[in-house]
Amino acid sequence: MKISQKGLYALQAMMMLARHHHQGAIKIREIAYEEDLPEKFLELILLELKNARMVESVRGAKGGYQLRREPADIPLSEIMRLIDGPVAPFADAEQLRVLINRDLPHRALYQVFLDVRDAAAKILENTTLADLIAGGGPRSTKGKRVVKKKEKEKGSILPMVVGGQKSE
Repeated sequence: MKISQKGLYALQAMMMLARHHHQGAIKIREIAYEEDLPEKFLELILLELKNARMVESVRGAKGGYQLRREPADIPLSEIMRLIDGPVAPFADAEQLRVLINRDLPHRALYQVFLDVRDAAAKILENTTLADLIAGGGPRSTKGKRVVKKKEKEKGSILPMVVGGQKSE
């Protein structure tokens, strides 16, 4: 499965909004600062999330963005599909089923691909923003996200494919 930098930023912003869900609207500048995201890029991402009715904007001095629904009602798959398209790591399930039935010598291989695809989709569909923020709590100290030097150099702790390249 590939997740773009835009997708990663969208997930980080949505997690921040989930952590502050009942505190009202949060300004783009505050989201960008706390999550260490580029403000201009974040504006475009939040506009896309707003058009998809996942977040809403509030005007005025106390304006900003906030979630439209409870964090428990927003699965990761919904955010990822909006930003990066299909969440499954392999082709669509029907195409794999055809290969399973047609290519008998490689049936077991295609079945494994189908199982992996289904498992990944199920995890992303059953994991919500509330699950993420409940697991580790806020990753910030006094409003600023703490990023270890090694983590910042590597990009992330867990290996994942971002923009088609593996990073560790």
